[in-house]
Amino acid sequence: MLGLCIDHFTNLVDPVITMEYVIETCYGHVSVSVYGDQDKPALVTYPDLALNHTSCFQGLLFCPEACSLLLHNFCIYHISPPGHELGAATISPDDPLLSVDDLADQIAEVLNYFGLDAVMCMGVTAGAYILTLFAMKYRQRVLGLILISPLCNAPSWTEWLYNKVLSNLLYYYGMCGVVKELLLKRYFSKEALGSSQVPESDAVQACKRLLDERQGLNVWRFLEAINGRRQDISNGLRKLLCCSLIFVGENSPFHFESLDMTSELDRRYSALVEVQACGSMVTEEQPHAMLIPMEYFLTGYGMYRPPKLSVSPRSTLSPICISPELLSPESMGLKLKPIKTRISLEV
Repeated sequence: MLGLCIDHFTNLVDPVITMEYVIETCYGHVSVSVYGDQDKPALVTYPDLALNHTSCFQGLLFCPEACSLLLHNFCIYHISPPGHELGAATISPDDPLLSVDDLADQIAEVLNYFGLDAVMCMGVTAGAYILTLFAMKYRQRVLGLILISPLCNAPSWTEWLYNKVLSNLLYYYGMCGVVKELLLKRYFSKEALGSSQVPESDAVQACKRLLDERQGLNVWRFLEAINGRRQDISNGLRKLLCCSLIFVGENSPFHFESLDMTSELDRRYSALVEVQACGSMVTEEQPHAMLIPMEYFLTGYGMYRPPKLSVSPRSTLSPICISPELLSPESMGLKLKPIKTRISLEV
């Protein structure tokens, strides 16, 4: 199935053509929204639990500078977890539950469908875990990883119990008010969620509306994969062949895990950006904080803003090692306030 629509972004003169695909894979059908010119290099995104690209990456793409950087350099392939796309029906209970390995393999099938070889990847929390696992299983197919509040360990007892409560609520009551409140605390900082004196942010309000559209049992299926079937992948991180850029909000419940993941990566090819006064979903809460680190990161691949690619659009972008000068605290910290960076690079 294929659909076509045209999106207008305020920072772009030309409209962006969006194609909607429903692709049949060995693990069921999956929805993919394709933004931009398919002759450009590919950026694959994967959202967090209960989200899709409109609720997880819209803030980033509506940030004019970030949108210009990404859409001029890439064609963006937004992959939705099964049953998380807009207007999704409830997945049949007869369909088997998917594991995280199944979801990673499903991404490979999507790439095969579009004839894509190596791609850039961007994922948030659960989506970051799926894309990291994909990069470990299909090393030659990933150019680089941009990960937001990522996971790499098996669930701790605290996280497992928290998710088990959430799972039971989803299974028996669907997307009820308690479930939505728990999910919002997963995504956003206390500042964004507001209080009796301070109203919640626009991003939180928009996310609430989009959560109303989710099918509880579909979200439950994804949660079962990332809670009960998630393995510790930290031992394989140093074997990754690509560069990694990690963002994490200091108020994210996954802050410590993101720091732990950074410590396991090869320091020569990874960088960490901690964003102050921010929760897990930096893409929605503080998308402007991602711009300069992404610019520096993509410079290593010959990309920049305003862009004119000096390579053939479909050519393999062999990454130059991220320059220590570009990613040093001295060069980044002055420009990224109130962002705190912790980057250790070997020269």
